[in-house]
Amino acid sequence: MENYILTLLIFVPVLGAILMLPISKFYGSSNSKYVALVTTGIQLLLSIWLYFNFDSSLSVLNSPFTVNISWIEHFNIFYYIGVDGLSMPMVLLTALLSFLCILVSWNIDKRPLGYFSLFLLLDAGMMGVFLSLDFFLFYIFWEVMLLPMYFLIGMWGGPQRHYAAIKFFLYTLFGSLFMLLSMLALYYYTTPNTFSLTTLITEAPKIDAMLWGFDIRFLIWIGLFVGFAIKVPVFPFHTWLPLAHVEAPTAISVILAGVLLKMGTYGLLRISYPLLPFEAINFAYTLAILGVINILWGAVNAIAQIDMKKMVAYSSVSHMGYVILGMASVVSQSEAGAQAGLNGAVMQMFNHGTITAMLFILVGVLYDQAHHRWIVFPNNYKDQEVAGKLAFGGLASKMPVYNALIIIAFFAGLGLPALSGFISEALCFIGGFSAFRTITIIGTLGILLNAIYFLRAYQRVFTGPFNKKYDYLKDISKRELITVLPITFFVFLFGVYPAPLINMIKYSVQEIITIFKAAI
Repeated sequence: MENYILTLLIFVPVLGAILMLPISKFYGSSNSKYVALVTTGIQLLLSIWLYFNFDSSLSVLNSPFTVNISWIEHFNIFYYIGVDGLSMPMVLLTALLSFLCILVSWNIDKRPLGYFSLFLLLDAGMMGVFLSLDFFLFYIFWEVMLLPMYFLIGMWGGPQRHYAAIKFFLYTLFGSLFMLLSMLALYYYTTPNTFSLTTLITEAPKIDAMLWGFDIRFLIWIGLFVGFAIKVPVFPFHTWLPLAHVEAPTAISVILAGVLLKMGTYGLLRISYPLLPFEAINFAYTLAILGVINILWGAVNAIAQIDMKKMVAYSSVSHMGYVILGMASVVSQSEAGAQAGLNGAVMQMFNHGTITAMLFILVGVLYDQAHHRWIVFPNNYKDQEVAGKLAFGGLASKMPVYNALIIIAFFAGLGLPALSGFISEALCFIGGFSAFRTITIIGTLGILLNAIYFLRAYQRVFTGPFNKKYDYLKDISKRELITVLPITFFVFLFGVYPAPLINMIKYSVQEIITIFKAAI
């Protein structure tokens, strides 16, 4: 089982997408969702089995789950996949959210075969990114995600879906170009010429060459950073995200915020940090500043939003800033500070994935019934008198279960104690303060700004007198409840008892810190 589990995690969704074709032909395209549900369910079970049999103290070189098979021998390219403390949380997150997103998409009736098959291909690409240990393979899976996401937004999205899809595609492709150039440079300037990430950890720091008057390692770092920063997204590469979120179907917004954004920070931790530690050290101060800009800029923009989905999108920009700040703290002179920052960064990747998934699902539940997501109606609405009558209000009394869940999601986004966001954000700030005190102090303003936009949205939509126009609204359904409750469980679990998550990642984090200590 150990030899096949990782391959199955990647390719079971591909098999499911292939099986959809004959099943849809004989039993109707509407039944493709059952294939998708079974496929993602199998993947989720495999990821759970992997978690319980996974030893976080072992590196990928010693792990029984590592697979390394020659693929394109002439160019020293391998089918090289493995799992460690960095990738294991992302594998679990991807499998969980993919399964839940099929349930979220259950009522998709527009070309269901195309939708669910593309979703499974997207799922395979995401899982491949987190498990790849060969840079060439990593890049292939990174690009595999691009086309399914483009079509999922462009065909099943909102009124501006075409513009949003094209913008997402161009931004991501632009970043991929820089990543490709960096990958080729690593291959060309190392001896032996290799794409193996485990080999490049020792060989990449030995690169001693100049190009256009710049150290080649510096250029490689910049190329990788641009490629990964666009995916995070780091300011000023963030402008594609809010539009993509708003126009994407609910399930795709969940995957976009819950998983895809994490690939940027994961790429930095998996590739940029261990391969180019000296360049990362020199860039750490800039990275910390960019992290704080993300925190504040995302939060300020979230306050300005009148669309709940766009508000959550900008909150994702803000909360990914905590991850960046925590990552920058690896240069802290205090090893405890560096450990806190990096542990917090990886934890925040997982916790934000669950919290933002919960938020997008709940916003989608309301939109499916009311057909709008306005916190307040825009000033340029065609009829302001009508707009006033259409505004939400007092939904807490009409939808009590939904109200309880949205409170949990909002408070988790706020980072309140006993909820998962608190632990990870606190660790990011502890690490950040140990390395960049002034910058981190400024960054804490993000906590206040988070409270403003979340509480404002709750007050406008759920409190006050109930608008009789929405008397037809029903509380959250059983199917919708099933999609939210597993996420709620993890929000409480890692808020009260974060040990399982910390124990999963701590050894891999320590390996990164050891690499940096050697570079210093």
